[in-house]
Amino acid sequence: MNDIAVNVNGKSRPLAGTPSHTTALDWLRGAGLSGAKEGCAEGECGACAVMLATPTPEGGTAWTPVNSCLVPVYALNGQEVVTSEGLGSPDALHPVQEKLAEAGGSQCGYCTPGFVCSMAGEYYRDGREAVDESTDEDCPVHDAEHGPNGFDLHALSGNLCRCTGYRPIRDAAYALGSPESDDPLLQRLADPAPVPVATAATVDGSRFIRPASFDETLRLIRDEPDALLVAGSTDWGVEVNIRGSRAPLVVAIEHHEELRTLAVTDDEIEIGAALPLSEIESRLGGTVPLLAQLFPQFASRLIRNRGTIGGNLGTGSPIGDTPPALLALGARVVLASADGEREVDLAEYFTGYRQSVRRQDELIRAVRIPRPLAKVTSFQKIAKRRFDDISSVAVAFALDIEGGSVTAAKIGLGGVAATPLRARATEEALVGQPWNVAAVRAASAVLGSEGTPMSDHRASSEYRALMLNTALLKLYSTTVINNKEVPA
Repeated sequence: MNDIAVNVNGKSRPLAGTPSHTTALDWLRGAGLSGAKEGCAEGECGACAVMLATPTPEGGTAWTPVNSCLVPVYALNGQEVVTSEGLGSPDALHPVQEKLAEAGGSQCGYCTPGFVCSMAGEYYRDGREAVDESTDEDCPVHDAEHGPNGFDLHALSGNLCRCTGYRPIRDAAYALGSPESDDPLLQRLADPAPVPVATAATVDGSRFIRPASFDETLRLIRDEPDALLVAGSTDWGVEVNIRGSRAPLVVAIEHHEELRTLAVTDDEIEIGAALPLSEIESRLGGTVPLLAQLFPQFASRLIRNRGTIGGNLGTGSPIGDTPPALLALGARVVLASADGEREVDLAEYFTGYRQSVRRQDELIRAVRIPRPLAKVTSFQKIAKRRFDDISSVAVAFALDIEGGSVTAAKIGLGGVAATPLRARATEEALVGQPWNVAAVRAASAVLGSEGTPMSDHRASSEYRALMLNTALLKLYSTTVINNKEVPA
């Protein structure tokens, strides 16, 4: 175990003797790198953000900001991490740190290292370019969420400033230029990212394993019923930090190429269960409009940089954001075991609260979305804030409307029952009906009665039913032009 180590700010640091449940944040702070802070311990505030060297499809490297409070430190064995201390020093500030200081964006300073790392990830993002506004001063090319330098403010969506100092932070972000050609962190991007390293660590009876191959993982979960699978680990970190969970065996699977597929054919789209959501979003490039609407509303960029579809489905949570969308898309789940693979319709996958048809010896390998896609789609998330929040209700629509009538309908719901579910009664009420306000209102009454919504601290059962009732009308309103009822 002496060869287990993480490259932090250019220096190899051994992990020998570190307990298997230790997060990267706790380990970094224990090593004297106290820039990253613990604010919420569940990935909501970004005070713990660091940059991780991740592979690009072209074979190079990207500096990807992640929540270190959620990542098992052993999952970083052989990987490269840059913290705020590695970006600059008091005597030689990094351009991001310099602009934050000039704009007065540090406030109390607690959240600043996390903002620095998220901003640095965007600073080095390939494709970020300043826009030319010289042609029309009254109509700038950039919008309210993108700076004239190409900086995407959503890069900071997972970072919270408790001093409400967002304006100077935004000003600092928008003042950033491009990295100099001799910037060592920029030059590093031309080389490949570190390859995953097979890992086996046992400390005080608890184990962390990163199997060398996919087949080895399948054999391991067959032989070890207590194995806990982690990919993005965004759920694992919450369980460890908030609930004190200490799994006796954690198995990391995010590195397996078999779980990182993204293939588009005439008949279907296959998405690997361990491919990070940010990468799915980038590689699909809006070709699945329903998912393109979903991704910006799924937690924050920091979470999407690690979170996966497989994890979202695997936890079986009734308020996960991807299940309603995947249900509306008619997705099927590919389950793999040492004995082979099988496909299950996602609508038949969930069997109860956090329960599914997946056997203990199986893992989710991929989801498959049939093509062609529905022509009219919408993802509606009702939550207390626009971004980085858990939904009270989520509704996904996928309709085909031809000749003024609904010819096909799939509707996925979340937050209104013990499991995500298809709104089959509403689908039946829509198909064959004209796409007009009378038919939509009749179907909306059916939709309002779907599921068994409960009352909790996020919303009452009555509110959830009301949101269901209005969701279809909201979709209808987007397909009406100049107050004329027309097919989309």
